[in-house]
Amino acid sequence: MNPGDQASRNQTANADFVLVGLFGETKSATFLYVVIFIFFLLALAGNTLLIVLIRVQHRLHTPMYFFISQLSLMDLMYISVTVPKMLVGQVTDDRAISPSCCGVQMFFYLTLAGAEFFLLAAMAYDRYTAICRPLHYPLLMSQRVCECLLSGCWLLGMSDGFLLTPIIMSFPFCQSRKIPSFFCEAPALLKLSCADISLYRTFMYVCCVLMLLVPVVVISSSYAPILCLIHRMNSAEGRRKAFATCSSHMVIVLLFFGAAVYTYMLPASYHTAEKDMMVSAFYTIITPVLNPLIYSFRNKDVTGALRSMMQSGLSPRKAGNRRA
Repeated sequence: MNPGDQASRNQTANADFVLVGLFGETKSATFLYVVIFIFFLLALAGNTLLIVLIRVQHRLHTPMYFFISQLSLMDLMYISVTVPKMLVGQVTDDRAISPSCCGVQMFFYLTLAGAEFFLLAAMAYDRYTAICRPLHYPLLMSQRVCECLLSGCWLLGMSDGFLLTPIIMSFPFCQSRKIPSFFCEAPALLKLSCADISLYRTFMYVCCVLMLLVPVVVISSSYAPILCLIHRMNSAEGRRKAFATCSSHMVIVLLFFGAAVYTYMLPASYHTAEKDMMVSAFYTIITPVLNPLIYSFRNKDVTGALRSMMQSGLSPRKAGNRRA
């Protein structure tokens, strides 16, 4: 390779990427970005309120709500990694992102996605012990066990980020610098590489299979005994309570894992740019909004704790008004 070609390749490697955005140049893009901004605010408000509520209300200091608060924290970080950059780019009309910032964004979203997979598995195990082994529940799900499970989720998620991000960012990107997505997503970035990435695609596929297979096995192994136990219950009220405890978790598992399977495991023939963009938007924007609603705000314990917190906050004001 002559020096001129080497210099040109180095310059290309250091050039900024350009995020195409979620809606491109459509006529209603401004309105749609306003809707995304509202969703962003709803996700911030809902998840922050849930974290604070679980923190201050002693009745919610249980393993189940401990894991739900961590899920809300992950969702807060997940949506904050991707959406603000997209919205700022739309307002300033500057959608460029440097390779280093792109790598950081990719690392965080891979870490958070991996950690959430294993957290959903830990939550399924928690439901299994609560319903199938209630007498041993305080021992099996002690605070120390919960903290160890959470640490394991974060470590496994970070291993995914540290493993995949450096490899992807080391590829030469000598084609278009326009990323067909609204954030630095691994599959979208790989489309720009001019190197032979067939071996890496196989490696990433194997990693994704393992990252999904282990949680799916844990979740399936946890819910099979639960469903058998529910089927044998004589009390209709007991069935209803047990099923209500698990149904919210199963909805999120199906939504989150379904989006991951489509993005990382289906062959390229099933993918189009529009479908990929919509699926990415679903699990990075819509899911963080839905989680507080599906998991908790329709839960009697949470609504009761919220009512109690609001009443305790209003009581000092009422007392002050009476004294005045």
